[in-house]
Amino acid sequence: MNSSDQITQVLTIVLIVMVVVLVALAVAFLYFWMKSKKKKEEIEESDGTTSDARKIAREYTKQSIFKFMEFDTVEDNMIVQKKGMRYIMVVECQGINYDLMSEGEKVGVEEGFLQFLNTLRHPVQIYVQTRTVNLNDSLEGYRKKVEEVGFELEKKKNAYLKKLQSGQATREELNKDFFEVTKQTNLYEYGKDIIANTERMSLNKNVLSKKYYVIIPYYVEDLGPNNSFDKEEIRNIAFQELYTRAQSVIRTLAGCSVGGKILNSEELVDLLYVAYNRDEAEVFSVDRAARAGYDELYTTAPDVLDKTMKALDDEIERKAMALANEKVIQARSPKQQQLDQKRARLEELVRQRAQMIIKQNAAYLGRQTADSATRLIEEDKNKEEGGTEDVEEKPKRGRRKKSAVNE
Repeated sequence: MNSSDQITQVLTIVLIVMVVVLVALAVAFLYFWMKSKKKKEEIEESDGTTSDARKIAREYTKQSIFKFMEFDTVEDNMIVQKKGMRYIMVVECQGINYDLMSEGEKVGVEEGFLQFLNTLRHPVQIYVQTRTVNLNDSLEGYRKKVEEVGFELEKKKNAYLKKLQSGQATREELNKDFFEVTKQTNLYEYGKDIIANTERMSLNKNVLSKKYYVIIPYYVEDLGPNNSFDKEEIRNIAFQELYTRAQSVIRTLAGCSVGGKILNSEELVDLLYVAYNRDEAEVFSVDRAARAGYDELYTTAPDVLDKTMKALDDEIERKAMALANEKVIQARSPKQQQLDQKRARLEELVRQRAQMIIKQNAAYLGRQTADSATRLIEEDKNKEEGGTEDVEEKPKRGRRKKSAVNE
């Protein structure tokens, strides 16, 4: 055997030894890695958390309340998500003033809430939305009501003046109508004061309100992987299931004095609109956008002649009302003057009537008695006519009488 063959054998042996060593090291590393992994899993199991549990918890944490904002459409009082694979129904809750309750009432509310939590058999989410209250809509409603009160006031005024002019109504009827006119006038002035004060108070101030919602989801996968329902059937099933769950939530919340109602499609759109457009919602609400026709493909305006005609009709109505009131006042002026004159001569007319009654009954009273009574009436009349001079002389006579008594 030559030297080259010996060298080849030595290299082969060295190579084999190196391969065996590498394999042994790899097996040892794999053994220790599996052992450490098993030990780590045992520690996690002893702590009560597994990798699957952590994975579920991590996925649950990612399910934020804002997930229900991601929607495909709103229909049948439900929010449709994930291409029809998830449906949501929302229950709006009316809050209670817990701090003002007595201890017994607080305990009742807490027990009712515990019952609500214990009866839940499906996941729910709590959503609180803070809104800026726009008082413009409320003020517009108040203005319309005040205008109606003003119109009723004008009608009652005209009816009262008509009765007063006719002279056929009794004093009791006139007093009753005058009372109604006064009451309506006070109501009209009070309404205008409320509008003015509300506008002044809300100037440059934000009025905030909180709304509380319970989000109830339904997953189509709950029907099973092999269901043969079409989209319409799935939507009906989801609606029935969500409606049942929502009614159950409302009933159990009633046990802790919290009222609730299911939001319809329009209210759901408003909820999502405010969530997506907080700044815009403060000045332009979704119902105003709908009334403005922003959801239409094109807009139409009234004909200019129709608008002009309506404005002319309003002007005619306003001027006709003013002219009617003016003429009614002018028509009642002569009788009003007669009434004022008679009221001014009331005492004189009473004396004349008294003298006439005495004269008519002189035969029964006796001539002397009748003359004495008539003379006394005349003396009273003279005293009243000279009453100013008597008033001026009284202090002097009083002083003379006092001095006489002193003497």
